[in-house]
Amino acid sequence: MTISDPQPGAAAGPAAAPQETTPGAMLLALGIVFGDLGTSPLYTLAAVREAVDGAFIPSAALGILSLIFWSLIIIVSIKYCVFVLRADNNGEGGILALMSLVTPRHFTRLPALVAMGLFGAALIYGDGIITPAISVLSAIEGVDVASHALRPYVLPLSAAVLMGLFAVQSRGTARLGAVLGPVMLVWFVAIGALGLAGLWRYPEVLAAADPRYAIGFLALAGWKGYAALGGVFLAVTGAEALYADIGNVGRNPIRTSWYLIVLPALLLNYAGQVAVLASGQEPPKGSPFFLLCPSWAVYPMVVLATLATIIASQAIITGAFSLTRQAMQLGWLPGLNIRQTSDTEYGQIYVPFVNWTMMVLTLTLILGFGSSARLAGAYGTAVSTTMLLTTALLYNLMRYSWRWPAWGSALAIGAFVFFDLAFFGANLLKIADGGWVPLVVAAIIFIIMTTWHGGVAAIQRTQMATALTPPQFRRRLARKSIARVPGTAVFLTRMTERVPEQIVQHLEQFGALPETLIALTVSFAGRPRVAPDKRLEMTELFDGFWKMTVHYGFIEVPNLPAALRGAKARGCPVDFAKAVYIGAPDRVIRDRKGRHLWRWQLPIFAFLFRNSVHLVERFNLPPQNFVEIGRQIEI
Repeated sequence: MTISDPQPGAAAGPAAAPQETTPGAMLLALGIVFGDLGTSPLYTLAAVREAVDGAFIPSAALGILSLIFWSLIIIVSIKYCVFVLRADNNGEGGILALMSLVTPRHFTRLPALVAMGLFGAALIYGDGIITPAISVLSAIEGVDVASHALRPYVLPLSAAVLMGLFAVQSRGTARLGAVLGPVMLVWFVAIGALGLAGLWRYPEVLAAADPRYAIGFLALAGWKGYAALGGVFLAVTGAEALYADIGNVGRNPIRTSWYLIVLPALLLNYAGQVAVLASGQEPPKGSPFFLLCPSWAVYPMVVLATLATIIASQAIITGAFSLTRQAMQLGWLPGLNIRQTSDTEYGQIYVPFVNWTMMVLTLTLILGFGSSARLAGAYGTAVSTTMLLTTALLYNLMRYSWRWPAWGSALAIGAFVFFDLAFFGANLLKIADGGWVPLVVAAIIFIIMTTWHGGVAAIQRTQMATALTPPQFRRRLARKSIARVPGTAVFLTRMTERVPEQIVQHLEQFGALPETLIALTVSFAGRPRVAPDKRLEMTELFDGFWKMTVHYGFIEVPNLPAALRGAKARGCPVDFAKAVYIGAPDRVIRDRKGRHLWRWQLPIFAFLFRNSVHLVERFNLPPQNFVEIGRQIEI
């Protein structure tokens, strides 16, 4: 079990997403999962063309298309759809879920595996500020194909669209969710049809299915060919979403939608774009995507592309909200204000701090880079690193949880590692062009995560060193003949084996204790959900003194009053609506020996600790029944 700070909310989540493949489930998958992958044709070939200085002679064009084709097949169709989607944590996915699935079993490798999972999660935030920027900007840049007079309005329009998207997050996405799937279905049909039209001009590009063209291109192009891999990688940057959204959609609908709809549409569109470029038509600077459109269809396609990129951006934003909740539950982030935006959809939440921070950073990127072509230099480093870390965690899962033999695990992972390392190295070449941005964001978040977790652990060690055991506390009460007064006090604590210091402090201040004392701890498991009958664990240590632990999974939102209602039926005669809840807004200072945190970490942890969301909001407690007792703790 992991003891961590809970967060606010209403109720525990529903069961895992069903695995049955239905038209409705497939539409849901199209709307939630494939926005990033589906809009990558807007900017991928533009980035590749930039890397090879526009040299799209037929042999180079076939090699580039072959690289894209086999990347989609090996990374998405095989690695993610066949292997990674198997690695669900009781129906939930994402790199933190994978980390939780792997780490409990392998204590000798625990620090390295935890670091992989945490840094992979931090990288998702870095990717999350770039994806909306490059997606929306590349869609609206399509107006420049129809009329250069509109070029000055591309940046303002892109910024306005993104500001509007972030602004409506607080209202929830229930209404938007009803149209996500149908819009994305229209998008995939449209880009597939445009690709077919392009293939009509130069069908010879279909030969790119032969992997020898990819190998030949890399061999002949040399350094430029390897640099082009950084652009090719943009075609698969949304693959992590397939894994992260298992809990919302289910693996089978994701797989079916990919194989039947998304993959054919993407391959057709990439082939059509390459066909146009290889046929000798000189494209305008930027994305060749809109060259596939007849003149009358450019503006409608810009509108459709903008809608599709909004959906892709929406998925990234809500994914960041969900990741924040998971990290909080697992004890890696401080408590933040989280609002449930739907009474019926558990996954629809809103995290104001994350939302507005992402908006500011995203707009900064748009204004700072100025075009999707320049933003492509910043895109890919975070995702390629996350994919490499996912592969490393997957290997440990294969060997030690799935019990695969060493040769089988190495054979399966070896091919993925080869591709992951190739793309990782190619994206490192883009660091000077902006690839440093998501890495810096990820490094800051990684420092915050590890500092928070280390600081909370230090507080627990400090408190445990001086706390009394229940027998010691009972003897103290008997020795001093402490009076017991009517009432119930619930002391919120992280300690599970000792008497909370708040109780001892209360006794020293008032010289009496309520008739009923409850030491209450919230515990978060390394699995997504806890069964309702396992929610509340309670023991009466001695007369009137209860130890209670409320268990939640790492995606569940605690509601302590609701969880405690079952205590009365199990022998604890308390009306929790009238109980007094007591918490401790601790103030941390550095001890003289400085044994627990580095000197530079303490001010960071103190700031996070001081600004963590209020206990009433974390636990959904009645504010009129809540009392704080401040303390100073040396760590």
